[in-house]
Amino acid sequence: MLTFSTGVKWLVAGKTTFLLYDLNTSAHQNITCKYEHVNDRLISEMANPLRGEVIRLYKNLLFIGRDYPQGYVFFRERMKTAFMKNKDVTDPEKIKKLVARGDFVIKELEALYFLRKYRAMKKRYYEPNK
Repeated sequence: MLTFSTGVKWLVAGKTTFLLYDLNTSAHQNITCKYEHVNDRLISEMANPLRGEVIRLYKNLLFIGRDYPQGYVFFRERMKTAFMKNKDVTDPEKIKKLVARGDFVIKELEALYFLRKYRAMKKRYYEPNK
């Protein structure tokens, strides 16, 4: 049973159906959820609502890291180390700051890739200054 600050309790009644009970009005309402493993996923999402943001950041960094100059394996290992270093952070403000820093890193990597492509195009089409 999970209790929220608004006085609402969630009662797990199976894998996909929940019974919502409002303590203020004593009203019952059945809610059906679309997840297969609702119990684990719902509890973890309630425990940390920023979990989705962190996973999105991790996936985006993995995707962008494919073109890293020192290689994908190097980038993935460094990224995994950085994420594992901060795995015990539970403060939502600190997590938001870390996600914002990750978004900044994504922008910096995009700028690095753009600059590399620009320099390659410049070498192809323009003569070097003598």
